[in-house]
Amino acid sequence: KINVIFMLKTILSISGKPGLYKLISYGKNIVIVESLIDKKRTPAHSRDKIISLGDVAIYTTGDDKPLAEVLEAAYAKYPEGVNAADYKTDEKLAEFMSSVLPEYDEERVYKTDIKKLITWFNILVKAGYTSFVEKEEAEAPAEEEK
Repeated sequence: KINVIFMLKTILSISGKPGLYKLISYGKNIVIVESLIDKKRTPAHSRDKIISLGDVAIYTTGDDKPLAEVLEAAYAKYPEGVNAADYKTDEKLAEFMSSVLPEYDEERVYKTDIKKLITWFNILVKAGYTSFVEKEEAEAPAEEEK
């Protein structure tokens, strides 16, 4: 069983580079990453702003929600991904966000954040990622009645 939380920690967003990247290896001042889009491997340097998706959370009116839980909710509603072209207007972006995280904080979650979420979600789904939070172990079957 793959540790899903660890998996999301190895998916990276690199400032200035489009798409998402999977961590392959790391050295002193460099990490080797593989694009989830075209599978090409490239170096990312310590000067690049690198963010692990496992560390991202979305603002809500209560406690912040880990990105993994938001992606899981999005996958439950949109298992084939989202047609980003359908979500160009502010109203449509708010509608998408409300459908996957009704309690998101409309003041602190910007439209650009929602666009980035949709982009990341589509890349992950297209790359074959379908589970984002670790599932609880299945309960033991109930004893049969006598």
